[in-house]
Amino acid sequence: MSMSDSDTASQGSEYKNFRQISRDRLLYEMLRSTKTGDSKSSWKVLIMDKLTVRIMSYACKMADITEEGVSLVEDIHKRRQPLPSMDGIYFIQPTKENIVIFLSDMSGRSPLYKKAFVFFSSPVSRELVAQIKRDGSVLPRIGALREMNLEYFAIDSQGFITDNERALEDLFGEEESSRRGDACLNLMGTRIATVLASLREFPNVRYRAAKSLDPTTMTTFRDLIPTKLAASVWNNLMKYKANLPNFPQMETCELLILDRSVDQIAPVIHEWTYDAMCHDLLNMDGNKYIHEVPSKTGGRPEKKEVLLEDHDPIWLELRHAHIADASERLHEKMTNFVSKNKAAQIHGSRSGGELSTRDLQKMVQALPQYSEQIEKLSLHVDIAGKINKIIRESGLKDVGQLEQDLVFGDAGTKDIINFLRAKEDISREYKLRLLMIYAAVYPEKFDDDKISKLMEKKHAARKDRPGEVAWQLSRFYPIIEELVEKLSKGELPRNDYPCMNEPSPTTHGSSQSAAIRSGDIPTPYSKRSRRTATWARPRNSDDGYSSDSILRHASSDFKKMGQRIFVFIVGGATRSELRACHKLSTKLHREIVLGSSSLDDPPQFITKLKLLNANELSLDDLQI
Repeated sequence: MSMSDSDTASQGSEYKNFRQISRDRLLYEMLRSTKTGDSKSSWKVLIMDKLTVRIMSYACKMADITEEGVSLVEDIHKRRQPLPSMDGIYFIQPTKENIVIFLSDMSGRSPLYKKAFVFFSSPVSRELVAQIKRDGSVLPRIGALREMNLEYFAIDSQGFITDNERALEDLFGEEESSRRGDACLNLMGTRIATVLASLREFPNVRYRAAKSLDPTTMTTFRDLIPTKLAASVWNNLMKYKANLPNFPQMETCELLILDRSVDQIAPVIHEWTYDAMCHDLLNMDGNKYIHEVPSKTGGRPEKKEVLLEDHDPIWLELRHAHIADASERLHEKMTNFVSKNKAAQIHGSRSGGELSTRDLQKMVQALPQYSEQIEKLSLHVDIAGKINKIIRESGLKDVGQLEQDLVFGDAGTKDIINFLRAKEDISREYKLRLLMIYAAVYPEKFDDDKISKLMEKKHAARKDRPGEVAWQLSRFYPIIEELVEKLSKGELPRNDYPCMNEPSPTTHGSSQSAAIRSGDIPTPYSKRSRRTATWARPRNSDDGYSSDSILRHASSDFKKMGQRIFVFIVGGATRSELRACHKLSTKLHREIVLGSSSLDDPPQFITKLKLLNANELSLDDLQI
């Protein structure tokens, strides 16, 4: 029997999280494996397509790739200079177009490279392998021909996306096309399976069953999306189980497949953590933030592009903290840094007030040994300041309070009407998001016209539990938090969430013991309950440069972890859901990996919703 990475971790070796394993496979299993024989010491060219270059960039830095002997990175679809003295490493999708280009590169009397090492991101068809073997001039020049089974973007240490950005439109759009929908789900299923193959994990595949209001109602394609995706993943896993060396023959983890309808509030409600606020309010391009720094010549400030990612220890420490908590801790870090450095006191703010960017520039010049720490600290002080300014000027606290009151049943129709009348200057986007939350809590409002009855009652999307919430506006948590806890405890209802495979203490063979039950009528949503916001509480780091300990010990929390839980959401995941997975990993001592077709911030999600209808989603069409 083969062991999964979870098993080996629990037997004493250092536990590596999801993204670390993905990175190691690309660097060591792929790039380093090409250093054999006369290829051992020579520099190599890495050739990728548009998808695989993004797979690589999410998991590795350019410095990592260079360290493994790659001196040049090329696009397979662009014309390239012949380098006959160097080896080429191809990391490509197994498409007919890519194979044709590869054969063209390496055939004839003058191949582009001395030798070719070919790695496919997902399983390659027999027809394409036969096409390669038929070319007699290419075959002797191939140093490796392998399936890496790594076709996903590792966007986080515990998160991945399958890059199906149009999944909402393809699967839930007005023009329902089962052919387009099936193609989308099959691609998604292939890519999810590569995640499991990459980590050598064989899961219990659970999925949200189709819901129907009564047994006589016909089940639609949309109702069956999690069911169909579960079947696609299962079919791919059966092939891995039969053909992939060292793939487990018994269940090693859990996989729960959901779609976006499981929680319609999470994508639009304001999430008050530092990470979510950055992406929601600052118009960032992915993780890129444009930071203005004082000019060294004393002229106009210079614009500098920075990446907010795990390599920044302050970001790693604060990203899941409530914005108020993050702001307090940044202020403490700066205050402690200044108090511990006399030069910083001389060049810092003499009035005892907030430090200006000019003060920070003087500190960098006076303390060059701390320049990196000061720049990182000043970056986050600047970001938090901008966020807090937007919150104040846009009246976002009042909006956020009403959002959470609606979700928890503390506000109803009258409250939202009174708010919209009193706050006419609130932005159209905020109004739209409020109304979308209202629609999710009061779906019957959009079914009939019984406004008088609705005016008298309040609904709750979940119940409150007694317990202290550490920060204002941190009551909300996504529905997957409750589902994952139930799954971990073995309490997730099998009628609502059937299993493709029934776990057994022996072996499974290849039979699918749990038939797909499309006719089941599940119970309504689980109600959400208030949780203590432990994720927003400070960690022990008191200055601008001691938070690198967060980086040093990032993986130490994962020692002695139980089996992994994978959760996949069709139609886009949210930052609140990613944050919940980090929180639950600590609580349950199991690495929770979140996957989705995309990771969407509220403005992106609303834009995608507009594409679902021929008529654009507009406030003018909504009446209360």
